Amino acid sequence: MEFAESNVGKLAFARLFKDEDLLETITQVAEKTRVSAGVFFLIGTLKKAKMGFFREGRYETIEMNQPLEIVSCIGNISIKKNKIFAHAHMAVSDAKGRVFGGHVMPGSIIAATGEMVLIEAVDIKLLRKSEERTKLYLWSFGKPSIKVEKKHSSSA
Repeated sequence: MEFAESNVGKLAFARLFKDEDLLETITQVAEKTRVSAGVFFLIGTLKKAKMGFFREGRYETIEMNQPLEIVSCIGNISIKKNKIFAHAHMAVSDAKGRVFGGHVMPGSIIAATGEMVLIEAVDIKLLRKSEERTKLYLWSFGKPSIKVEKKHSSSA
């Protein structure tokens, strides 16, 4: 494990509007508030959802073209290829209360509204770098991070 600590900076509250792309709008909120490292959570409704499930080096797409409630959408803000990048996962429910979830992809469209809270992390740079083993862009900390060695317990 590796981790870094940060202080909390500003809080930003955003209302998302009908027909906006969820992921694109989350990114725009981070850009407009100048938050390049942080976390967010969001609730609201969607006309349709486009999510991914990561398997064997790629995302398999899950598309739902129906009214949905965003039960929970959480994620983080970092820098990828020198641009602000939003990474989000969400759980959505249909009219019968069935819940589905996955990695948020472009193409999830807001229905009535979305309500987002963004929490800035200051004193840290969250950078995403390509990792060949996983074929993912994973965190690399832009300040001294702490590496934690696994402790092995001995049996008596």
